Amino acid sequence: MATDNNNKVLNVPNLRFPEFSGEWKLHATTDYFEFKNGLNPEAKRFGLGTKFISVMDILNNRYITYDKVIASVLPKDDDLKEFGVNYGDILFQRSSETLEDVGRANVYLDDKTALFGGFVIRGKKIGNYNPLFFRYLLSSPNARKSIIVKGAGAQHFNISQDGLSKVLLNVPSIQEQEKISQFINYIDERIDTQSKIIEDLKKLKVAISNRLLNNNTLLDKTASLSKFGELKNGYAFKSSTYVPNGNYNIITIANVCGSREISTDCSNTISSIPKDIQSHQILKSGDILISLTGNVGRVSLNKGSNNLLNQRVGLFVPNDSILSEFLYQTLSFVQFENSMINLAQGAAQMNIGKSDVESYLVRYSDDRGLINEISQILLNYDKKIEIENKYLQSLLSQKAFLLSNMFI
Repeated sequence: MATDNNNKVLNVPNLRFPEFSGEWKLHATTDYFEFKNGLNPEAKRFGLGTKFISVMDILNNRYITYDKVIASVLPKDDDLKEFGVNYGDILFQRSSETLEDVGRANVYLDDKTALFGGFVIRGKKIGNYNPLFFRYLLSSPNARKSIIVKGAGAQHFNISQDGLSKVLLNVPSIQEQEKISQFINYIDERIDTQSKIIEDLKKLKVAISNRLLNNNTLLDKTASLSKFGELKNGYAFKSSTYVPNGNYNIITIANVCGSREISTDCSNTISSIPKDIQSHQILKSGDILISLTGNVGRVSLNKGSNNLLNQRVGLFVPNDSILSEFLYQTLSFVQFENSMINLAQGAAQMNIGKSDVESYLVRYSDDRGLINEISQILLNYDKKIEIENKYLQSLLSQKAFLLSNMFI
């Protein structure tokens, strides 16, 4: 909140368009919505009829329109009257496995009536508000905190109609709502465009990789991966040694996400290196890492020098460092991941081993110049994708800043 010249705390956001003045007003959600739980139709009614909004539609769309909704259901009698979703209604996620996600909201922006499911709560529009503004307001940190504290549960967290009814929101004039929503929506549109640029670049790289790495004329020889190096295992760290903000990150399968470089977000850390650790388990920048459990066959490069290799993450060590980029490009191509998935064993969780990885057939050439040229072409695509990803992250950071500072 901001203060006036007399240091009085005003009920206004930190960041505001200069043409607006006056304090925002505190309202109960019931000033704007009537809440209702969703429809639970029989299985035989699914597949045809009216679009049926689920939790996934809430989470996977910037805003919801009729054509974006995935599921359909045949309505009965008064279903459309009782469970209809109309322009400006807000949909809330009723249940979640994590408290942080309970009550996430989205807005329906379509004149065509849809239906909504049992894991969703509809906020039927009864007040005067800008629907897109409320989409952003309900995503702001303070609003999310207000909703989360109303959540309850043990294994699953739930928000009720009564809980949502007790949430209080600070709301400006309709004119200021429209200005804020237009501005943040512009950022969202740019985020969508940037995401599409990255998606298209990735598709193009896959097509180019297929043309180069599966080209029998260019790469006229095949051999098992073991010809080019060895897969080494990780260290069995004990969770009892984990400390907050330690000196070393423990790299697990969760960190090998399939992007060019690993993500160290949310890594467990330790303060010192175990005495019995092997030298290869102290990772170097550029090391080729492969997930051996769960999402098997994902490949990323290590980034940084303070990362340690956990068990169920494989380190592929090339015999010749000159081939490292070519081998990374070969293993990061979707063909390798698909091959590992087909070989994986396990009921509750898929697993692959050293022999599965090392027996993978690689196309290659004895022409080092050609190998380097192919590697460089594909590396250039990775660099371009990285640049575009950094810009996307800057846009997402801008949006997060606006949600924190343009709302109360």
